[in-house]
Amino acid sequence: MSDLVSIITPCYNAEKYIKDTIESVLNQDYYNWELIIIDDCSSDNSKLIVEEYMKIDKRIKLISLDRNSGVAVARNTGINAANGRFIAFLDSDDLWYSNKLSKQVYFMKKNNYYFTHTGYELINNEGVRLNKVIRIPEELNYEEMLKGNSIGCLTVMLDRSVLKKIEMPNIKHEDYATWLDITKSGIIAHGLDENLALYRKSKNSLSSNKLKAALWTWNIFRNRQKLSFIKSIKCFSLYIVRSLKKHFNYLDFVQTK
Repeated sequence: MSDLVSIITPCYNAEKYIKDTIESVLNQDYYNWELIIIDDCSSDNSKLIVEEYMKIDKRIKLISLDRNSGVAVARNTGINAANGRFIAFLDSDDLWYSNKLSKQVYFMKKNNYYFTHTGYELINNEGVRLNKVIRIPEELNYEEMLKGNSIGCLTVMLDRSVLKKIEMPNIKHEDYATWLDITKSGIIAHGLDENLALYRKSKNSLSSNKLKAALWTWNIFRNRQKLSFIKSIKCFSLYIVRSLKKHFNYLDFVQTK
């Protein structure tokens, strides 16, 4: 029998997208999965939509938090409730292609990999493909990860038979901090460079507070990873360069659409 994959989906006021996200899981050609949706005190109809799907498929499970706690707490709650050998992450507005799980599980088991991620494609708020596919490196170790986050959380799969404790810190950029923690232990992040997911990126995100994001990254280097001041400066400089390149490349791309 195939190994169970536990899919962790935090949900907060996602009524516009959660149906499509669930459908993308239901359409998987890999059948041994459980979808754990953690509702973070939504004030819209998200929970009602999830509950309707639970009547259709018993593999869909809902955990309702007592108070709004943020994405890290929601993901950790889902991880703690998971029964699968493999942990996968899918946010409530993102999508997977139907062969995502089957290809990634095969990739991991064939090569004895414990931490993998895949390529993905950008879509806009309306779900329109932007013809922008994110390519990924074959391998990322800790030193490479310190240069910036090249991993899309919606593509990550972790093997709990080796990674016994998976917990995201309750800080900003919690996913990046988690990948750093894992690779720091000596685990390599292996990339399956195929487009297997759709990441929803809005134009509004281009005007988000870049200074705050930079401060969050600095906090990870200095306070989470305990890097020296000099090494933190070096890693932070690489992060800034990569962020600027990514930002302006995306701006150029949007303007040509």
